[in-house]
Amino acid sequence: MAEQKIFSGPRIRRIRNQKGLTQTAMAQRLGISPSYLNLIERNQRPLTVQLILKLSSVFKIDPEDLQGEAGASLAALREVFADPLLAGELPGEQELVEIAEAAPNATAGVVKLFQAYREQMARLTDLSDVLAREGHAPALSGKRLPADEVRELFEKRANHFATLEEEADAFSGLLDAGDDLSGGLKDWLRKEQGISVRVLPVATMPNWRRRYDRHSQRLFLSERLSPFDQLREIAMEACLIRMSVAITSELEALKLGSGEARRLARFELGRYAAHALMMPYTAFQTAAIRARYDIDVLRSRFRVSFEQAANRLTMLQRPNAPGIPFFMLEIDNAGNRFRRAGAQGFPQSRFGGGCPKLPIHAAFAQPGQILVEAVEMPDGAEFLTIARTLEGPQGSFRERPRRTALLLG
Repeated sequence: MAEQKIFSGPRIRRIRNQKGLTQTAMAQRLGISPSYLNLIERNQRPLTVQLILKLSSVFKIDPEDLQGEAGASLAALREVFADPLLAGELPGEQELVEIAEAAPNATAGVVKLFQAYREQMARLTDLSDVLAREGHAPALSGKRLPADEVRELFEKRANHFATLEEEADAFSGLLDAGDDLSGGLKDWLRKEQGISVRVLPVATMPNWRRRYDRHSQRLFLSERLSPFDQLREIAMEACLIRMSVAITSELEALKLGSGEARRLARFELGRYAAHALMMPYTAFQTAAIRARYDIDVLRSRFRVSFEQAANRLTMLQRPNAPGIPFFMLEIDNAGNRFRRAGAQGFPQSRFGGGCPKLPIHAAFAQPGQILVEAVEMPDGAEFLTIARTLEGPQGSFRERPRRTALLLG
């Protein structure tokens, strides 16, 4: 049977510090070199059976204490850093492992703070909902989190940015990429900006979708992404460069309250511009009318995903050529709302999205199937809804796929 490798560097360091020993002194007592002990403490070498026995006899350490992992603490930290406020801050899980192992008390403190934050946010959300139903504008938004500020702003306003649409049309004409937009964008990035695009394996980019390295002038994409999502990431990077003036102008017009909020909004505007480039306004609207807004036909014709085509339908509000005022909602299996947007803003007062009878909740029981229903609200307003599940980035065979559901109204 293969021997399981045991990495307990932070615990060895903690034991050494408790004993008041230097690495040289501890290495001498264990009969190893200081450089080898240094590698062990940095989790670059595993503990051997002989070394575990030596630690047990010299320092009276229970071998079981060296083999266990801070499983509960690590799981709690994963939940903390999965929150939208912190998602993407860490390139991988190794730092979480080191924190959980090296500072268990600090880890417990961080988890308690996060739980308190979640409880307070839930209470504020409930209070805001009550005030909104009673017709009172909540006056508690002064200390909102940047993510909440950006999300609420984009939900309330129309999902249409005229300047970005014009810039996307001009960029599309410049590229003249035909049916190979991905190739056209890569050529433009390489020739005009000196940026090369490279797809990296999952082990190298376990959590990130894309990363731009300014020093090497390379744009890295995760192989977890589908070809449609890889195209969007490339288009986003190109649009953020080519349309920087227009995006900055739209960003200033939003009048956000912090630098972090502006960073998040800039990302949203970049994604909007990418969709506009991938599905040019006039061509997409003409195709949508001819296809009677069949999303599967549209995604096949423009070589995009179902989510991207549905999202684009909510953007068709050019003053001289407006489309049907679609709106969309995306949730996970637990009912958590990720995105709400609409051609005229998301109709929250009439279509809250929380009703368990909506087809978006039933979609999880029929993955990949399109559910169409007519919905009548208590105030008599009627909507046609289309719901379908969406698959997240491709995981390994040991991972449960990230699945959400989208409703287009």
